[in-house]
Amino acid sequence: MNLKQKYGNTALIAGASEGIGAAYATRFAAEGIDLVLIARRLQPLEQLADLLRKKYGIYVKCISCDLSAINATRLVEDALNGLEINLLVYNAALSYIGLFLKNSVEDHTRAAQLNMITPLNMVRLYGEKMTIRGKGAVVLMTSLAGFQGSGYLAVYAATKAFNRILAESLWYEWKNSGVDIIACCAGATATPGYKNSHPEKTGFFTPRLLDPEEVADECLKKLGKQPSFITGRGNRLASFIMQKIMPRKMAVNIMGDTTRKMYRL
Repeated sequence: MNLKQKYGNTALIAGASEGIGAAYATRFAAEGIDLVLIARRLQPLEQLADLLRKKYGIYVKCISCDLSAINATRLVEDALNGLEINLLVYNAALSYIGLFLKNSVEDHTRAAQLNMITPLNMVRLYGEKMTIRGKGAVVLMTSLAGFQGSGYLAVYAATKAFNRILAESLWYEWKNSGVDIIACCAGATATPGYKNSHPEKTGFFTPRLLDPEEVADECLKKLGKQPSFITGRGNRLASFIMQKIMPRKMAVNIMGDTTRKMYRL
């Protein structure tokens, strides 16, 4: 599928400085799509932008923005100065690993704002413009943690469940509008953030760690074909067993036990 021809010239990627976001940026750039890259830290954004400009000759705009801010969407829209967005990828996420009561109300609110409210606002703003044009695409990055209760990841898991249901619902509403939307439900991925959390392998049957490029490529192949999907065959098998075969209580217990072992909690 020629993404530029189908959806348009410019992609906005929130959470683009590294990992999966950078993988999407590279994939779009290779197809000649101009980019708007958003993250809190400007330096890694500019480094990625310079690389993509030199290699692919595209236009890249970098926006430093704290996406947990209440007015984040307005700040981004002001910085765009009327630039049309044809593809939206929301990859930014904040996860506090540990006991729910060990984190402050402010921490939980910040995570909910960044993971849930800001993508909601961006989908509302740019999704409306796309449907008016009859052309566009939205990718919301979600997680296997959002398929059931996930102890020690309570707020993160809850926000990711929200994003999956939002994408699936809008897939139905928009399926005849020319605008494609998908929830990309990722398992463990070899991003810098994941590696820096120093997780321990929990067993021989743990699904293989995917590369960010694998996640982005698989998602873009599924875009326009289904409302949501799980990355990686190992993750799909594990999810099928937990969702279709195990009792809900067992699935919740396994998720909590696995996270506890991974992070020595």
